[in-house]
Amino acid sequence: MKADIHPEYFEDAEVTCGCGNKFHTGSTQAKISVEICSACHPFFTGAQKFVDTAGRVEKFQKKFGGNYFKTDKKAPAKA
Repeated sequence: MKADIHPEYFEDAEVTCGCGNKFHTGSTQAKISVEICSACHPFFTGAQKFVDTAGRVEKFQKKFGGNYFKTDKKAPAKA
């Protein structure tokens, strides 16, 4: 194995999520920041959550019209 070609390995690297969750792992970087982790990811939590990056939801609504995420219910039809 060649000497001095491998990056420095940090046994206790801190990972910080956008939701505020912090945990430690091994990595070649001392500090890592992520947007979403297993504590807030919908696959692991079971909760549906829209992650809006750079206004993509608003861009979609503007392009195609309509409000797909509105939760208003229509009044029942009279017979």
